[in-house]
Amino acid sequence: MRMNSHIQEKEQFKKLFQKERIDRFEDRFKILDVFLKSDTHLTSDELFEIFKKEGLGFSRDFVTETLELMRFYGFAQANRFQNGSPRYEPLILDRRHDHMVCAKCRKIIEFHSKALEDLQMEIAAAHGFHMLQHKMDIYGICSQCLKERSDLIPLARARAGETATIEKFLGGRRFEARMLSMGIRRGETVRIITNRGEGQLVAAVENRRFVIGSKMAFKILARPEAGPGKQRGSA
Repeated sequence: MRMNSHIQEKEQFKKLFQKERIDRFEDRFKILDVFLKSDTHLTSDELFEIFKKEGLGFSRDFVTETLELMRFYGFAQANRFQNGSPRYEPLILDRRHDHMVCAKCRKIIEFHSKALEDLQMEIAAAHGFHMLQHKMDIYGICSQCLKERSDLIPLARARAGETATIEKFLGGRRFEARMLSMGIRRGETVRIITNRGEGQLVAAVENRRFVIGSKMAFKILARPEAGPGKQRGSA
């Protein structure tokens, strides 16, 4: 079914781009062909590197321009995950889906749920709202990364949106006393608000927000909330 969709997309691409007299049609068609075969989420730089390895002399600007033309004419769509560079994927008209994005390994998982779409329509109707389209990106940690993760991690390794229970302090009594003065103690459940991997980390305990440096956050060991398929205390 997906192969048939690609054939249809190529035929429509030829008709539309030739009718609109888009320049360098043959080169742009090669870009479309590789793009559809990839069937994944690529940045313009990643697609450029594919052509560079194959010895095709497309410039970076030409690849980006072609992707934007494909987006404009409905053959590609662009997504920004976690405010990163635009990632392009084929826009197959009969294939709707949403995304789950792993905050650790950056894997992007596509999924489709009719029940979810029906619920969105129901909610929109309840508010007298006419929905034209929707976009859902769920951020979390994929099953593989959960399997590889230790039960206890430095708070500095927790991801934005994650909750974890503080279990241990590595900085001695003086460090623990300092944490207590900030309202951070063993057994508290912490929700990570912002963690960019370096610099300051912003978290919350109940309704209290606090900011600590990454060096301090590495001295706080926490137990992440158990994910699906992984029980607390498992290896």
